[in-house]
Amino acid sequence: MRSPVQESIEFHLFMALRAVARRLPYRRAGQLGRFLGHLIFLLTPIRKRVTLENLRHAFPEQTEEERRGIAREAYANFGIALLELFWAAGSGAEEIMEKVTLQDEDGVRKLVREKRGFIMLSGHFGSWELLATSMGLHLGRSILVVVQEQRNARIDRVIDADRRSHGNRMVPMSQSVRQVLSTLASGGTVGILSDQSGPKESAVVPFFGRPVATHRGVAAFSIKLDAPIIMALAIRQSDGTYRVEMEELDRSGLVGSTEEQIDELTRRHVKVFERFVRNYPTHWLWMHKRWKHTHYFESAGNKGYVRQVEDTLP
Repeated sequence: MRSPVQESIEFHLFMALRAVARRLPYRRAGQLGRFLGHLIFLLTPIRKRVTLENLRHAFPEQTEEERRGIAREAYANFGIALLELFWAAGSGAEEIMEKVTLQDEDGVRKLVREKRGFIMLSGHFGSWELLATSMGLHLGRSILVVVQEQRNARIDRVIDADRRSHGNRMVPMSQSVRQVLSTLASGGTVGILSDQSGPKESAVVPFFGRPVATHRGVAAFSIKLDAPIIMALAIRQSDGTYRVEMEELDRSGLVGSTEEQIDELTRRHVKVFERFVRNYPTHWLWMHKRWKHTHYFESAGNKGYVRQVEDTLP
């Protein structure tokens, strides 16, 4: 547990960085974020061991040098995403929308016109903060975004205000069920990041060939309310802008809110997300402890279940 002094120092450093980012042009903010990410990777041990271990399992065919290159750019991606959150909170709507282009958006706009609720599913991939802000602006509607609260309460309040600055609404994951259901039922849009580990009792599905615990909420909400799931991920371009690729998940053949149906839909959305991470590995935060329960599923008492998971691999 951090002391009040540590939290105060953390908060003031955070605010200083935020103040600088809000005064910079867009490209400069991204450059500063990249520099900070590289600096953290080079000078601090924060999650570096976890990051490289995750990459060794995911890409065993690559050299250690290649994996370190991906790790270094993943840290840079985190820095860029953070600085772009600060930049966007201090910028106008038109300027933000110019930086983000939606691809294959006809299906999503049709859902909006029909006032049909849908889940915008993403992950800590590319610029996930800018994605949520720009999607709300492009679609002309407030998005309810499910978030994890920051450990530092003062930082959490500032980030929450920045995320709300262009009309989106936030709800902590621990308090989200009722608001998610009411938003979808009334034809709204819910944004959820799906790539963090769930508890051991969650759905167990394959991710990069290893069983991972994954929250069932996305699939359960979708099946209960017949709400489409749109995977939306922001791909960074060479000029620093983003192209948002969107893909509606296949929900065919899923009837009834049984645990088996929910687990199957969970497996499908994790599989689609894995494809994007494989295509753009530097865009994802490999420092997550995504496989934190894998050793439990692979233990002697769970071998049978793991074999069932492996049977679903492509």
